[in-house]
Amino acid sequence: MRNLLHRHVQVAESLRFGVESGWYSTKISSTFVAGPHHTEAECLRKIAELTPVVPKRKL
Repeated sequence: MRNLLHRHVQVAESLRFGVESGWYSTKISSTFVAGPHHTEAECLRKIAELTPVVPKRKL
């Protein structure tokens, strides 16, 4: 996966989406990938897990 973002969904928005309030990792298209997480730091750790750094190849 690439280009995941972190986003906080507040109570009013969570009711509209039918999800729990909390931090979510999302695609650029706003599709939820993982969550809810209790803190922003937990969410960022999950994003790091899902997007491992791939070493660049030398040409």
